[in-house]
Amino acid sequence: MQFLSISRRRTDAFPPEAFTPELIARETGRVKQLYAAGLLRQIWKRGDAPGATIVWEAAGEADVRAALDSLPIFQAGMLEVVALLPLEPYPGFGQA
Repeated sequence: MQFLSISRRRTDAFPPEAFTPELIARETGRVKQLYAAGLLRQIWKRGDAPGATIVWEAAGEADVRAALDSLPIFQAGMLEVVALLPLEPYPGFGQA
């Protein structure tokens, strides 16, 4: 099953210098691990605000939440998950 998450960095509560190169490197490393494991399928940097949009492949929402919980920026309280949505196939591409 696929899920879409939309997150934002909590820049209202944390100044830009709180997002240190070390923290970003740990986040990037974890994202690469999740991608290699097949859980994280696609990721985009948001164009409207600091944050990301991720397409996940998981058995259930609990697996996605556990993956999000493992992100260093989330663990630091500096990331808010704005939305976590289950996705379904578009029926227009199926048989009539």
